[in-house]
Amino acid sequence: MKILSVESSAASCSVALSDNGVLIGEEFTNVKLTHSETLMPMVKNILDNTKTDIGTVDVFAVSNGPGSFTGVRIGVAAVKGMADGVGKPCCGISTLETIAYPFFDRNCVVCSLMDARCSQVYTALFENGKRLTPDSAMLISELADSLKSIDKPILFAGDGAAVTYEKLSDSFDNIILADAQNRYQRASSVAFLTEKYINSGKLPVSANELLPVYLRLPQAERELKKKKELKK
Repeated sequence: MKILSVESSAASCSVALSDNGVLIGEEFTNVKLTHSETLMPMVKNILDNTKTDIGTVDVFAVSNGPGSFTGVRIGVAAVKGMADGVGKPCCGISTLETIAYPFFDRNCVVCSLMDARCSQVYTALFENGKRLTPDSAMLISELADSLKSIDKPILFAGDGAAVTYEKLSDSFDNIILADAQNRYQRASSVAFLTEKYINSGKLPVSANELLPVYLRLPQAERELKKKKELKK
């Protein structure tokens, strides 16, 4: 099974191609360019460098949120367009699960963290490759309360890991910060998780059925909603 995967839910952007669980190629950038500038050229590079015809891809996969509203939207739209163009299915993978994937074999609880601004994070907990909590948006103070009952090592990973670690490390002696080079989500993890889910019976969806997952409204919509409530 050949999988072309995309990850553009935060500042970094990556594209990967796997074949039957083997990584064939991956491109990763973490520069101050918009994903609308970088994503499709990266897809072209992967296909060209691996001499792969896009029509031979079996499944198109993407981390479909939570994350940056713009980044998630760009990634989902790109995958929907490619899949629809060649008549192939799609698979959406939680960004937070993508962050946790490299640590599934670690003897600890993995706390995936993405900066949601305003002292909030998108977060979920995993252990031994299994999900412990659903994806959610919460204040860092609320996260601290939820972690107090865990007596195992807790590994912080994701683009919100460092700032959360800085705020909570004095209150916890069981928190570990993931190495910087392994802290961010990558398209290869999206591909491997897609293969895992399909092999376990989770069927991919059509391009029309693939949807982004935001967890909360974009800032502009939140501000508009707040103004309407104040007028009542």
